[in-house]
Amino acid sequence: MRIIGITGTLGAGKGTIVDYLVKNQGFKHFSVRGYLTKVINERNLPLNRDSMVAVANELRELNGPSFIAEELYREAMASGGDCIIESIRTVGEVTALQAKGGFYLFAVDADPKMRYSRIVERASETDKISFDEFVANEAREMTTTDPNKQNLSECMRMADYRFSNDQGFEELYRQIDTVLTQINNK
Repeated sequence: MRIIGITGTLGAGKGTIVDYLVKNQGFKHFSVRGYLTKVINERNLPLNRDSMVAVANELRELNGPSFIAEELYREAMASGGDCIIESIRTVGEVTALQAKGGFYLFAVDADPKMRYSRIVERASETDKISFDEFVANEAREMTTTDPNKQNLSECMRMADYRFSNDQGFEELYRQIDTVLTQINNK
């Protein structure tokens, strides 16, 4: 059983990696966004990035920095088989999951303008923003000293494997296959 977590910048291709692992490698998918969407809907809050960040930070503050990821990890372990947990955003989540063993963290990044065009194209409820808002959202989530808040830059630094998603699907898939071969050979 392999459990992979994924972190990365906004619009970098986390979902693309998930789709590839699910469709081509048989992984089961566990999503922080899905978990938070359920909580947000239960609370009748607007479904947007601000609500996602606020609810996630509140849950972590009340239950510990790794709470959401550990909830998804428990679900993944109970499901059996290979799983991917999308999207790891705090140092506490990385530390807790890496301590469990058999866990690998993937980080993905790409050029900011390319990432913005991707989020505009996917047009999810949380992605209907200007480029300036996109840059501001990412800046807010990149660094912090609060262990309950997003720190994408440190999570990406802590990753076991890093992917660049500037050159299209085939190149990204090649990178993923290379890493999976390395993991399988350990």
